Amino acid sequence: MVEVRGLTAAYGRARILFGLDFAAQAGEVLVLLGRNGAGKSTTLKSIMGLVRGRGGEVRFAGVRIDALPAHRIARLGLGYVPEDRRIFTDLTVRENLEVGRQPPRAGLAPWTPERLFALFPSLEPMQPRLGARMSGGEQQMLAIARTLMGNPRAILLDEPSEGLAPIVVEQRAAAVRALKTEGLCVVLSEQNLRFARQVADSACLLEQGTIRASGTLEAVQAQYALA
Repeated sequence: MVEVRGLTAAYGRARILFGLDFAAQAGEVLVLLGRNGAGKSTTLKSIMGLVRGRGGEVRFAGVRIDALPAHRIARLGLGYVPEDRRIFTDLTVRENLEVGRQPPRAGLAPWTPERLFALFPSLEPMQPRLGARMSGGEQQMLAIARTLMGNPRAILLDEPSEGLAPIVVEQRAAAVRALKTEGLCVVLSEQNLRFARQVADSACLLEQGTIRASGTLEAVQAQYALA
């Protein structure tokens, strides 16, 4: 579903990514592990067409997308939830969801507010609340729900557990697993190994813009003594 070959990226003259290769399938969760500055967020932005000065090849559902702008990539069915959420703070929860709505896609059950409230029950009573009056964790939950309203075939999640209380992390992990059972391809960046263990089918360890190890999470942990 998402395939990356020889991906490079730079900000100006500063090269950040150095020839990354990985792939993720429908119904699979691929976790990009690494410390701050390893290149995880840049990898997701590069796939989504938000970083210029990138090279290599990116394919989505068999279609090459590395030359496309972000809005066209999104229309093909690739969703993206940035680390800073970027919800509309002057709109209500319900209005934020409606902003993200796209037509249904063949072969996928369309996401509706009602289905999203089943996935994120705490969002339902918040429907009239302004985004500005939500906590960071609530805003992130809304950002994921809004992206799902676009009926994506795959979704990129940047640091979905960052700054969340442990019980909320557990809830977020359950939501990611539910997306996998829906047949979505999920690629996420993460530093929290406990979260990664709950969701990952495969993992890549990034270090200074290169992939140091890949395979199952257990194999990556064993090779690099991650704790």
